[in-house]
Amino acid sequence: MSLRIQKLDKHFANGKHALRDINLYIGDSEMVALIGASGSGKSTLLRLVAGLLEADAAPGSLIEVNGLCVQREGRIASNVRSIRSQVGFVFQQFNLVDRLTVLVNVLVGRLHAMPWWRGVFGWFNAYERSSALEALERVGILDCHAQRASTLSGGQQQRAAIARTLVQGAKLVLADEPIASLDPESSRKVMEILSTIQREDGRTVVVSLHQVDMAIRYCPRIIALNQGQVVYDGPSSNLTPALLRDLYGMQADEFLSGSELLSSEQQHPAPILAWSSAMAQAA
Repeated sequence: MSLRIQKLDKHFANGKHALRDINLYIGDSEMVALIGASGSGKSTLLRLVAGLLEADAAPGSLIEVNGLCVQREGRIASNVRSIRSQVGFVFQQFNLVDRLTVLVNVLVGRLHAMPWWRGVFGWFNAYERSSALEALERVGILDCHAQRASTLSGGQQQRAAIARTLVQGAKLVLADEPIASLDPESSRKVMEILSTIQREDGRTVVVSLHQVDMAIRYCPRIIALNQGQVVYDGPSSNLTPALLRDLYGMQADEFLSGSELLSSEQQHPAPILAWSSAMAQAA
């Protein structure tokens, strides 16, 4: 599923200019990372793509998903709910209902395709339950299906949230800082799951990340935002510490602190580009 963004701007009521003249095209089945410091506009951009926020009413402003208009010139399309059914959103804080079981939380992804009365009463048929169990097996937490969501670890909750997008049938998955609050091992598992569903299912995945190592390892393409503007859009293999410093100045230290990318540069200054390329190809 493709994504097209043209002439996109976003101001907030407090006067902050969150996004400035964003023009992007993401093709079918791409795995793309959005990187940038806090406040760079990553989350705002994803919420605009999902139709959860309205953009500025600028002439020519457009967001299209697979050729269907999500919003144009600051007005969200009247049929946006049907488009959203194809767009899965993975939130940083999981957005699960703590008191419900993991299985029911995953089944929520099917509500858009059910009669309203079945949704109200939580009546899911055998096929829907089977699909949810299969999704939980794919993300590695099938044995947790009967537990309350509140009993899961953060990494398990995020995997349940990804399973919900699988049950939803989303062709475009938007993941907003999905590993920000997770430990390194849980972060790796979540990124591997996102990479697997992109590769095996042909889903388009756009993931915002603060960890440049993860972006380079799992995403062949990186879009870097700085103060609401696209400052880099290209292969992750080209994103060296030197380039990050050119793009972000002193803010680059925020990305590079403790990074394997920086350690590799210090030990082997010349081959850093080759290292980055190898990491991207291994994703």
